[in-house]
Amino acid sequence: MTIMSLWLPIIVTAVVMFMAGSVIWMFMPWHKTEWQKTPDEEAVRAALKGCPPGMYTVPHANPADFNNPDVQKKLVDGPQGYITIVPSGMPEMGGKLVMMFAYNLVVATICAYMVSRTLEVGADYLSVFRVSGTVAFVAYGMAFVQESVWFGRKWSATMTTFLDALIYALLTGGIFGWLAG
Repeated sequence: MTIMSLWLPIIVTAVVMFMAGSVIWMFMPWHKTEWQKTPDEEAVRAALKGCPPGMYTVPHANPADFNNPDVQKKLVDGPQGYITIVPSGMPEMGGKLVMMFAYNLVVATICAYMVSRTLEVGADYLSVFRVSGTVAFVAYGMAFVQESVWFGRKWSATMTTFLDALIYALLTGGIFGWLAG
């Protein structure tokens, strides 16, 4: 079994993941409460207006500065935050959708690689399902744990991402088991 022999499950998986992600984010309720409005949005917008796109910390300090009493006071008094500023203007959904589809192709290709390297031609459905589904779960879900550990992402948001990843893993495993088994 080679990656090239698994081209059909790669393509079908990428398309189905794209559709599943669209349904999850547009119609399912579990991500709708993850983001909140700041208490004074206009003041926050005005304060951030001059920031070019990038990632910022508030208060910003290098680890060497953590012994500085002024920095310690800022950290204790709060707030602390991790902010991502994106370019102004209407979000360019077309480009983001293309990038998401490309990501789905990459994940499906990695699943195909793992299936082709760990299983023999003619492997049974459950074996193919297990390998490809596990790889898909890791690819779609596990990176968010470090976001919760280090950057304050709500654990509940990470858990809902695990739910998404589980759905993607079950679909990926099913498609690969069906088309590659």
